[in-house]
Amino acid sequence: MTSTITSDNSNDTKTQTPPATATQQKISALASEQGTTTVADLVVQKVAGLAARQVRGVHDLGGGAARAFGAIRDHIPGASAGIGQGVSVEVGETQAAVDLDLVVEYGVTIAELARTVRRNVITAIEQMIGLSVVEVNINVNDVFIPGADDETTQSSRVH
Repeated sequence: MTSTITSDNSNDTKTQTPPATATQQKISALASEQGTTTVADLVVQKVAGLAARQVRGVHDLGGGAARAFGAIRDHIPGASAGIGQGVSVEVGETQAAVDLDLVVEYGVTIAELARTVRRNVITAIEQMIGLSVVEVNINVNDVFIPGADDETTQSSRVH
């Protein structure tokens, strides 16, 4: 941003450049005079997913369809685990935004869990990758109740 100042006594015009803001002065941890480092969105997605899963009370990540697909994928030999399942990221040059879909364990305080997950994800991304995290949005889409998913298998009519 440049402003022009004209004095009343003459036709002299001076151009002033305002001082750089703190964000302009801060050099990214991923850029230096020797070069830049580019981090793929998938890397940020995996770091966020692992950081969220580390929090006690998070049962799983992803919506119902994503978890169902993940269960099928887990039974396919050679298929990779969905570490980034339930995690969406937007990554810029110096900043990242994260959206998480969580399944929480029954009995946890969701507000406290969300604060802890948010703090853990921000810390992991900022320390490991060097990006500034502008937001972590959390969507709790299910509650895991132990024993509720364990259905009694019916005996087969044919032996």
